[in-house]
Amino acid sequence: PYYVGINQNLYLEASLHSSDPSLKLFLDTCVASPTRNNNFTTGSYAIIKNGCAKDPTYTEYSSPHRHLLRFKFNAFQFIRSNAEVYLQCQLVVCRAYDYSSRCYQGCVQRSKREASS
Repeated sequence: PYYVGINQNLYLEASLHSSDPSLKLFLDTCVASPTRNNNFTTGSYAIIKNGCAKDPTYTEYSSPHRHLLRFKFNAFQFIRSNAEVYLQCQLVVCRAYDYSSRCYQGCVQRSKREASS
């Protein structure tokens, strides 16, 4: 565990360990949950979803390398639960400069379906 105070900035870095220098990392979804095993939906709080920032304190930082991903958000606690918050993220690995890949699409807003009569 990593201990941090409420509203303190929490800085994270993800790295891809590969001998292929042409790979790039993309943070697609990152959720916080009061429970250890979460399926990205039940009782979770989205920090970033489908590449779109959902938490106003989320900031992504530029990195000197494509295989590193750096971001931060403010630490928080779930109401009516213990002091533990679990973080679960989905990262995408793409070929660098493959502009049709998920890494270059950025924020993807899912359109809502229209209900038929």
